[in-house]
Amino acid sequence: MAERLLNISHLSNPSALFGNLDQNIKTVERQCGVQVVYRDSALKISGDEPNAGLAERILGSMTTLVEKGEPLTEQNIRYIISLAADGENEDLTALTDSACICITQKGKPIKPKTLGQKKYAEAISNNTVILGVGPAGTGKTYLAVAQAVRAFKQKQVSRIILTRPAVEAGEKLGFLPGDLQQKIDPYLRPLYDALFDMLGAENFQKQQEKGCIEVAPLAYMRGRTLDDSFIILDEAQNTTREQMKMFLTRLGFNSKMVVTGDITQIDLPSGQSSGLIDAMRVLKSVEDIAIVRFSEKDVVRHHLVQAIVKAYEKANERARRKKFEK
Repeated sequence: MAERLLNISHLSNPSALFGNLDQNIKTVERQCGVQVVYRDSALKISGDEPNAGLAERILGSMTTLVEKGEPLTEQNIRYIISLAADGENEDLTALTDSACICITQKGKPIKPKTLGQKKYAEAISNNTVILGVGPAGTGKTYLAVAQAVRAFKQKQVSRIILTRPAVEAGEKLGFLPGDLQQKIDPYLRPLYDALFDMLGAENFQKQQEKGCIEVAPLAYMRGRTLDDSFIILDEAQNTTREQMKMFLTRLGFNSKMVVTGDITQIDLPSGQSSGLIDAMRVLKSVEDIAIVRFSEKDVVRHHLVQAIVKAYEKANERARRKKFEK
């Protein structure tokens, strides 16, 4: 049985570390298999040596967040635990220094929540074309829209253009009611939602009517040159090689392009290769183009989403090994 002491006398508000009914401490105890007791302005950690050391690193990182005025949530505690388990928790300090990207309509600041998101936000700021690739729930689209809104509000660009390929995920567009716009709106809904969150429905409507914001299917991009624009292509894994090339060559002067997608969720017909996978291969050495890859650690939705992503990755890896062995 090992014991570790973590001095927290410098914390002005220790209750922020403990959480409601000590839930934060209980989460660490449960995840690490240790016992944590608060006594004389210090945390006494008891357990097997590897577990006690892990818990000390986790609680140390949590203390750093509290010192910086960051709230502790179930999501970021789980993130700290995953970083500490891989020996990466020291990098967390850099995350607390991340600048706010923009403020939502409800006054909530939008900041990177993971190291992967921080790298992505920096890549968008420092490059003209950015490919953000990773599993669902990593904030690829939301952070890109936030960056677009900031650039628009600061008059770095004169318009925002968001687009997606209208590819069915097991359902047929023709069976949906309404005209073409009504049929494709469900595909564009995540983009509308992000813009509503940051601009408000009324302001979004006004900017859309003025032509400053455009949300349209990828097919509508053909033949255009997009100057002075912040352009986002979402669900890019469902583009063909030809569509991806068409989109990328729309880039005009004083514009920025962000391409997002999840290469594990390709809905293209059998036999067609993904334009996103092809672009990652073709563009990997091109200057001013950044490729940012997210992992399941960067998932910021319900913690089960992270577990689901990891389970599917393991299943796919087993299937690949089995296929190779044959």
